[in-house]
Amino acid sequence: MMTKTKKELPAFWKAYAASFKNGLSQDLSKVSLVVLDTETTGLNLKKDRILSIGALRIENGQILTKEAFELFLEQEKFNAQTVSIHGIRKTSAVQKIAELEGLKKVLTILENAILVAHHVGFDTGMLNTSLKRHGLPKLKNKTLDTSVLFHRSLPRSQQKANSHYTLDELAAFFNISTSDRHTALGDAYITAIAFWHIIGKLKPTSTKELLKKGRFFSWPISF
Repeated sequence: MMTKTKKELPAFWKAYAASFKNGLSQDLSKVSLVVLDTETTGLNLKKDRILSIGALRIENGQILTKEAFELFLEQEKFNAQTVSIHGIRKTSAVQKIAELEGLKKVLTILENAILVAHHVGFDTGMLNTSLKRHGLPKLKNKTLDTSVLFHRSLPRSQQKANSHYTLDELAAFFNISTSDRHTALGDAYITAIAFWHIIGKLKPTSTKELLKKGRFFSWPISF
């Protein structure tokens, strides 16, 4: 009987996986967080594609704007309905890179960081689907959902019954500009600023406490 030979993973994946060897510090000032957003052709994790990814890093309570990046991916699939939301067209002049190259860049910035996103299950789901398409394992990062964190930062009397908050609602609550809304980097900035405000309200004392408060569970997704 023939046995399947295990596929050799590329060096960039091995470097990413190796970064998790020592785990996360419980001292929040020593933990790196990466705030990430994806713009996609739609909300179907299996059929849709990532068009752009925006990310920036938070360390010791500071948003490192100089390390922010946004990249656009080459995709054959496009959806006219979502083009009206994010404005990314198949024929746009913006420079695009191959999906695998984009994933490689994302893994480099995500090394042993906590991944923060608004409705993080969607962004990680899209990234994991893309990774699988190229024969790579799922992301290894711990995650935080700003929708969950925001819900838990509110007094019970102000919490929504359905526990669902859009990024626009967070921006309005914290008076954050939405001039770059529905661009991957613009939404990542809004998420990062909202996260910074939320953490100021929650005041977690350790990494474990923060992860417990922001643990993802299935909520409705909205652009």
